[in-house]
Amino acid sequence: MYAIGDVQGCDDELGALLGALQFSADRDRLWFVGDLVNRGPDSLAVLRRVRSLGDAATVTLGNHDLHLLAVAFGSAHARSDDTLGETLAAPDRDALLEWLAGRPLFHEDHALNVCMLHAGLAPQWDLKLARQCAREFEDALKRDPEKLFGRLYGDQPDRWDDVRESEERLRFTANCFTRLRYVDADGRLALRAKGSPKKLQTKSLIPWFEAHEARWRGPRMVFGHWSTLGFFSNADVTGLDTGCVWGGALTALRLDDPDARPVQVPCAAPKMS
Repeated sequence: MYAIGDVQGCDDELGALLGALQFSADRDRLWFVGDLVNRGPDSLAVLRRVRSLGDAATVTLGNHDLHLLAVAFGSAHARSDDTLGETLAAPDRDALLEWLAGRPLFHEDHALNVCMLHAGLAPQWDLKLARQCAREFEDALKRDPEKLFGRLYGDQPDRWDDVRESEERLRFTANCFTRLRYVDADGRLALRAKGSPKKLQTKSLIPWFEAHEARWRGPRMVFGHWSTLGFFSNADVTGLDTGCVWGGALTALRLDDPDARPVQVPCAAPKMS
């Protein structure tokens, strides 16, 4: 059982990493922390590769995956630095997008006592509530994606206690699971803060996984989304985004071996077009 960091369209590196792992779909299982697509050159190839793995691959949705779906459903405009055109024009786009839209926000393995998500969790959430919010979002995405994406974007509300309407609940859920890096001392989401904790200019923000009295603690949380954090692991969390698309590395970690060290494939140069 291996978890793999943000691929972001870097299919050559993904292929090299699977080779380094001596991956076999008959024997092994892969977890992908989200952001399979965008910024890198081969999002279409990554989607086709991962989808073809069937039950051997578990994927949680990231912000770039949701962006692809939003653009496809006409609820968002492509950005100048997107590399999604080939995917959107592919003859099998509908099958790929349907598959992607069916991926969860939150995955749990009770035997391993490990959970996977793309970004972070609100400190006010316990596991039951996090699971419930994730399922509500996933159901809304399957039921009416146009409606969901039409109301999804925005940074408010930024604290769970301020959530009132179902629309706000879905937005807050998406922001936690796909965008979160920092919270403030009051447990509010600081969605615009992106840098490394070592270089953060203000001490008023803390990484989401260091929030005081966070109620979700228990299983280990495996996540991505934070390339400036790099590989990070403590008793509560493991971060696997090592910036492949920015010229860093693509990282895998074996989850069923507590002594395992990360396996990395270096990326020689940024893959942005």
